Amino acid sequence: MNPAKASHALIELRDVRKTYNPGLPSEAEVLHGLSLRVDRGEFVALIGPSGSGKSTLLNIVGLLERMTSGSYRLQDEEMQGLGDTELTMRRRTRLGFVFQFHHLLPAFTALENVTMPALMSEGRVSARRLAHARELLAAVGLADAMNKRPSELSGGMQQRVAIARALVHEPPLVLADEPTGNLDTASSDEVFVQMRRMHAELGISFVVVTHDPRLAARCDRLVELIDGRIARDEPT
Repeated sequence: MNPAKASHALIELRDVRKTYNPGLPSEAEVLHGLSLRVDRGEFVALIGPSGSGKSTLLNIVGLLERMTSGSYRLQDEEMQGLGDTELTMRRRTRLGFVFQFHHLLPAFTALENVTMPALMSEGRVSARRLAHARELLAAVGLADAMNKRPSELSGGMQQRVAIARALVHEPPLVLADEPTGNLDTASSDEVFVQMRRMHAELGISFVVVTHDPRLAARCDRLVELIDGRIARDEPT
Protein backbone atom coordinates (compact mmCIF):
# COMPACT_ATOMS: atom_id res chain seq x y z
CA MET A 1 0.00 0.00 0.00
CA ASN A 2 1.16 3.51 -0.81
CA PRO A 3 2.32 5.11 2.48
CA ALA A 4 0.93 8.48 1.45
CA LYS A 5 -2.48 6.95 0.76
CA ALA A 6 -2.37 4.96 3.99
CA SER A 7 -1.95 8.17 5.95
CA HIS A 8 -5.46 9.22 4.86
CA ALA A 9 -7.11 6.07 6.24
CA LEU A 10 -9.43 6.86 9.11
CA ILE A 11 -10.45 3.27 9.79
CA GLU A 12 -9.03 0.08 8.37
CA LEU A 13 -10.33 -3.40 9.10
CA ARG A 14 -8.47 -6.45 7.84
CA ASP A 15 -9.75 -10.02 7.88
CA VAL A 16 -12.21 -9.26 10.68
CA ARG A 17 -14.21 -12.19 11.98
CA LYS A 18 -16.92 -12.16 14.61
CA THR A 19 -18.21 -15.34 16.19
CA TYR A 20 -20.95 -15.47 18.80
CA ASN A 21 -21.05 -18.25 21.41
CA PRO A 22 -17.72 -19.83 20.35
CA GLY A 23 -17.36 -23.44 21.38
CA LEU A 24 -21.07 -23.89 22.06
CA PRO A 25 -23.69 -25.70 19.98
CA SER A 26 -25.14 -22.28 19.12
CA GLU A 27 -21.81 -20.97 17.75
CA ALA A 28 -22.33 -18.67 14.79
CA GLU A 29 -19.83 -16.67 12.76
CA VAL A 30 -21.51 -13.54 11.41
CA LEU A 31 -18.51 -11.74 9.87
CA HIS A 32 -16.28 -13.88 7.67
CA GLY A 33 -12.88 -12.31 7.16
CA LEU A 34 -14.19 -8.87 6.27
CA SER A 35 -11.83 -6.08 5.18
CA LEU A 36 -12.90 -2.45 4.87
CA ARG A 37 -11.22 0.92 4.72
CA VAL A 38 -12.78 4.36 5.13
CA ASP A 39 -10.70 7.43 4.42
CA ARG A 40 -10.96 10.82 6.08
CA GLY A 41 -13.84 12.87 4.74
CA GLU A 42 -15.85 10.02 3.20
CA PHE A 43 -19.63 9.69 3.44
CA VAL A 44 -20.40 5.97 3.19
CA ALA A 45 -23.70 4.10 3.06
CA LEU A 46 -23.70 0.59 4.54
CA ILE A 47 -26.57 -1.48 3.18
CA GLY A 48 -27.68 -5.10 3.13
CA PRO A 49 -30.56 -7.37 4.14
CA SER A 50 -31.44 -8.07 7.76
CA GLY A 51 -28.95 -10.50 9.26
CA SER A 52 -26.17 -9.52 6.87
CA GLY A 53 -23.90 -8.29 9.68
CA LYS A 54 -24.35 -4.52 9.31
CA SER A 55 -25.08 -3.83 12.97
CA THR A 56 -22.30 -6.15 14.12
CA LEU A 57 -19.84 -4.38 11.84
CA LEU A 58 -20.98 -0.97 13.05
CA ASN A 59 -20.66 -2.08 16.67
CA ILE A 60 -17.09 -3.27 16.06
CA VAL A 61 -16.15 -0.03 14.31
CA GLY A 62 -17.84 1.85 17.17
CA LEU A 63 -15.84 -0.11 19.78
CA LEU A 64 -19.06 -1.42 21.29
CA GLU A 65 -18.20 -5.04 20.51
CA ARG A 66 -14.89 -6.84 20.17
CA MET A 67 -14.03 -8.76 17.05
CA THR A 68 -13.08 -12.41 17.41
CA SER A 69 -10.00 -12.04 15.20
CA GLY A 70 -8.47 -9.69 12.69
CA SER A 71 -7.14 -6.14 12.79
CA TYR A 72 -8.94 -2.84 13.30
CA ARG A 73 -6.95 0.38 13.09
CA LEU A 74 -8.62 3.66 14.03
CA GLN A 75 -6.56 6.72 13.10
CA ASP A 76 -3.61 4.38 12.57
CA GLU A 77 -3.86 2.90 16.08
CA GLU A 78 -4.61 -0.81 16.51
CA MET A 79 -7.76 -1.36 18.60
CA GLN A 80 -7.42 -5.11 19.03
CA GLY A 81 -5.82 -5.79 22.39
CA LEU A 82 -6.78 -2.52 24.09
CA GLY A 83 -8.47 -2.78 27.48
CA ASP A 84 -12.03 -1.72 28.22
CA THR A 85 -11.01 1.61 29.75
CA GLU A 86 -8.82 2.46 26.76
CA LEU A 87 -11.58 1.53 24.33
CA THR A 88 -14.07 3.69 26.24
CA MET A 89 -11.76 6.68 25.99
CA ARG A 90 -11.22 6.13 22.24
CA ARG A 91 -14.97 5.82 21.75
CA ARG A 92 -15.70 9.02 23.67
CA THR A 93 -13.09 11.13 21.91
CA ARG A 94 -12.92 9.76 18.37
CA LEU A 95 -16.44 8.60 17.55
CA GLY A 96 -19.92 10.07 17.41
CA PHE A 97 -23.14 8.06 17.27
CA VAL A 98 -26.60 8.68 15.83
CA PHE A 99 -29.16 5.90 16.26
CA GLN A 100 -32.63 5.20 14.88
CA PHE A 101 -34.06 6.23 18.23
CA HIS A 102 -32.48 9.48 19.37
CA HIS A 103 -32.02 8.43 23.04
CA LEU A 104 -32.34 12.00 24.28
CA LEU A 105 -32.75 12.42 28.01
CA PRO A 106 -36.34 13.64 28.51
CA ALA A 107 -35.67 15.73 31.62
CA PHE A 108 -33.01 17.84 29.91
CA THR A 109 -33.21 20.58 27.30
CA ALA A 110 -31.87 20.22 23.77
CA LEU A 111 -28.78 22.20 24.75
CA GLU A 112 -28.20 20.09 27.86
CA ASN A 113 -28.56 16.89 25.81
CA VAL A 114 -25.99 18.12 23.30
CA THR A 115 -23.47 18.97 26.02
CA MET A 116 -23.93 15.63 27.80
CA PRO A 117 -20.99 13.86 26.07
CA ALA A 118 -18.65 16.63 27.17
CA LEU A 119 -19.95 16.37 30.71
CA MET A 120 -19.40 12.60 30.72
CA SER A 121 -15.91 12.67 29.21
CA GLU A 122 -14.53 15.81 30.85
CA GLY A 123 -16.55 16.02 34.05
CA ARG A 124 -17.79 19.49 33.21
CA VAL A 125 -19.00 21.58 30.30
CA SER A 126 -16.42 24.21 29.43
CA ALA A 127 -17.38 27.58 27.97
CA ARG A 128 -15.89 26.44 24.68
CA ARG A 129 -17.98 23.26 24.58
CA LEU A 130 -21.12 25.19 25.52
CA ALA A 131 -20.51 27.72 22.77
CA HIS A 132 -19.82 24.89 20.32
CA ALA A 133 -23.06 23.14 21.32
CA ARG A 134 -25.00 26.34 20.68
CA GLU A 135 -23.31 26.71 17.28
CA LEU A 136 -24.17 23.14 16.33
CA LEU A 137 -27.81 23.49 17.31
CA ALA A 138 -28.01 26.68 15.28
CA ALA A 139 -26.32 24.92 12.37
CA VAL A 140 -28.97 22.18 12.34
CA GLY A 141 -31.75 24.76 12.45
CA LEU A 142 -32.59 24.65 16.15
CA ALA A 143 -31.38 28.05 17.34
CA ASP A 144 -34.85 28.78 18.73
CA ALA A 145 -35.32 25.37 20.36
CA MET A 146 -32.22 25.09 22.55
CA ASN A 147 -34.17 25.35 25.79
CA LYS A 148 -36.96 23.00 24.78
CA ARG A 149 -37.18 19.45 26.10
CA PRO A 150 -37.49 16.48 23.73
CA SER A 151 -41.25 16.19 24.34
CA GLU A 152 -41.63 19.67 22.85
CA LEU A 153 -39.79 18.74 19.63
CA SER A 154 -40.88 16.81 16.54
CA GLY A 155 -39.18 13.52 15.64
CA GLY A 156 -37.07 15.20 12.99
CA MET A 157 -36.03 17.94 15.40
CA GLN A 158 -35.06 15.35 18.02
CA GLN A 159 -32.82 13.59 15.49
CA ARG A 160 -31.19 16.91 14.65
CA VAL A 161 -30.44 17.33 18.35
CA ALA A 162 -28.90 13.84 18.26
CA ILE A 163 -26.70 14.86 15.31
CA ALA A 164 -25.49 17.93 17.18
CA ARG A 165 -24.79 15.76 20.23
CA ALA A 166 -22.74 13.35 18.10
CA LEU A 167 -20.62 16.23 16.82
CA VAL A 168 -20.09 18.27 19.98
CA HIS A 169 -16.73 16.69 20.83
CA GLU A 170 -15.59 17.07 17.21
CA PRO A 171 -15.01 13.38 16.39
CA PRO A 172 -13.36 12.44 13.09
CA LEU A 173 -16.04 9.78 12.48
CA VAL A 174 -19.79 9.59 13.04
CA LEU A 175 -21.57 6.23 12.90
CA ALA A 176 -25.28 6.45 12.12
CA ASP A 177 -27.46 3.35 12.49
CA GLU A 178 -30.74 3.84 10.61
CA PRO A 179 -30.83 7.51 11.65
CA THR A 180 -33.98 8.18 9.63
CA GLY A 181 -35.64 4.79 10.10
CA ASN A 182 -38.19 6.13 12.58
CA LEU A 183 -39.12 9.24 10.59
CA ASP A 184 -41.52 10.13 7.80
CA THR A 185 -40.15 10.99 4.37
CA ALA A 186 -40.03 14.75 4.88
CA SER A 187 -38.31 14.46 8.25
CA SER A 188 -35.89 11.86 6.86
CA ASP A 189 -34.85 14.22 4.09
CA GLU A 190 -34.47 17.05 6.60
CA VAL A 191 -32.21 15.00 8.87
CA PHE A 192 -30.14 13.67 5.97
CA VAL A 193 -29.60 17.17 4.60
CA GLN A 194 -28.24 18.24 7.98
CA MET A 195 -25.88 15.27 8.10
CA ARG A 196 -24.55 16.08 4.64
CA ARG A 197 -24.17 19.70 5.60
CA MET A 198 -22.13 18.84 8.68
CA HIS A 199 -20.01 16.51 6.58
CA ALA A 200 -19.32 19.24 4.03
CA GLU A 201 -18.66 22.01 6.53
CA LEU A 202 -16.66 20.10 9.15
CA GLY A 203 -14.99 17.37 7.07
CA ILE A 204 -16.23 14.66 9.43
CA SER A 205 -16.53 11.16 7.99
CA PHE A 206 -19.88 9.39 8.17
CA VAL A 207 -20.76 5.70 7.93
CA VAL A 208 -24.53 5.39 7.65
CA VAL A 209 -26.48 2.14 7.92
CA THR A 210 -29.73 2.52 6.01
CA HIS A 211 -32.46 0.45 4.40
CA ASP A 212 -33.64 3.49 2.44
CA PRO A 213 -32.34 3.26 -1.16
CA ARG A 214 -33.07 6.96 -1.71
CA LEU A 215 -30.70 7.96 1.09
CA ALA A 216 -28.08 5.39 0.12
CA ALA A 217 -28.00 6.82 -3.40
CA ARG A 218 -27.25 10.26 -1.95
CA CYS A 219 -24.12 9.04 -0.18
CA ASP A 220 -20.72 9.15 -1.89
CA ARG A 221 -19.94 5.46 -1.58
CA LEU A 222 -22.03 2.35 -1.15
CA VAL A 223 -20.86 -0.76 0.71
CA GLU A 224 -23.21 -3.74 0.61
CA LEU A 225 -22.99 -6.64 3.05
CA ILE A 226 -24.50 -10.03 2.33
CA ASP A 227 -24.07 -12.96 4.73
CA GLY A 228 -21.19 -11.31 6.59
CA ARG A 229 -19.15 -10.48 3.51
CA ILE A 230 -18.79 -7.37 1.38
CA ALA A 231 -20.64 -8.05 -1.86
CA ARG A 232 -20.30 -4.58 -3.34
CA ASP A 233 -18.15 -1.52 -2.68
CA GLU A 234 -18.45 1.29 -5.19
CA PRO A 235 -19.06 5.02 -5.56
CA THR A 236 -22.69 6.01 -5.99
